[in-house]
Amino acid sequence: MENFPLAILAKAPLPGQVKTRLIPRLGAEAAARLHRHLVWQTLETAVAATAAESITLWTSLAFPGEPEHAFFDICRAHFGIHLRPQPEEDLGLRMQAALAAMPGPGLVIGSDCPMLDTALLQQCQAALASSECVLLPAEDGGYALVGACLADPRLFQDIDWGTERVLAQTIARLQELGWSYACPARVWDLDRPADLERLLGLPNAKRWREIVDE
Repeated sequence: MENFPLAILAKAPLPGQVKTRLIPRLGAEAAARLHRHLVWQTLETAVAATAAESITLWTSLAFPGEPEHAFFDICRAHFGIHLRPQPEEDLGLRMQAALAAMPGPGLVIGSDCPMLDTALLQQCQAALASSECVLLPAEDGGYALVGACLADPRLFQDIDWGTERVLAQTIARLQELGWSYACPARVWDLDRPADLERLLGLPNAKRWREIVDE
């Protein structure tokens, strides 16, 4: 199986600045704690499917000496991955920067999708080996993963980020570019209170309940 480079975009776990739509349900501290665990789980999934030296955690909103930066340093030491700062741009330009930093084809994910397990990530890697682009459509109209053979900035231009139109606009762009693409599965992100209840209702939800009730 191909072992393409993988970029993970993650915000620093600053209370009040992550998982903000869950703060009314959890409080700022618990929301930040949940975010930290989501980042950690994403890294566990990543290193099970991709060589650690091919993984870069692109971080934002943390500076050396701050506790939140220490969390990323722990991630780097534990998993053997690389750290890089995200540019202060919109989501499209941040994903473009991550792809452009790769020596060839690669994939970009966030840290908000508890459904993304090792098998699904490997499935996306396999899909990129035979397509010019791979996407994991999300139920909210966006996507949880994008992989591309070329870091073409046109893929991310004029997209209404944060809306339910993102996936449809991206597929339209792929068709304009004449790229082949694959969508191996449909997933959901953990953003809203309803998503949290869905997560806590899963068969393996004990660890998540312990995190939010800690």
